[in-house]
Amino acid sequence: MIKEFKQFVMKGNVLDMAVGIIIGAAFGKVITSFVSDVLMPPVGLLLGKVDFSNLFINMSGKTFESLAEAKKAGAATLNYGLFLNTTIDFLIVGFAVFLMVKQVNRLQRQEPPPIPNTRECPFCLTTIALKATRCPHCTSELPSR
Repeated sequence: MIKEFKQFVMKGNVLDMAVGIIIGAAFGKVITSFVSDVLMPPVGLLLGKVDFSNLFINMSGKTFESLAEAKKAGAATLNYGLFLNTTIDFLIVGFAVFLMVKQVNRLQRQEPPPIPNTRECPFCLTTIALKATRCPHCTSELPSR
């Protein structure tokens, strides 16, 4: 059983998948930092000094100045600002993955089409060997190629 497990783990597909997951997790952290630390502050500034990560709807009836204060008090909140940040994260990651897959597909070698080893008889349209001189179905003599 251990030998089979070792063979399974050492297959190229499993190792490729593991590397992809590790790189994807690191890439997700970079994008999250980009959105919350680089992209959203200028957007918030342009929209009137809004901090998107601090946008929330207080459902407890009490007044809180910030989301952190509401969470500290244990108040029920609807955190739509964090949801906006997460949605933008997702869109950027999705677009980056789309571009990466598109480039990889473009760079992969296209295998040449297989060389045909059959052709059609021009008289009865039966598939015959490429080197045949007479059709085995209708017995017609075939034009040479």
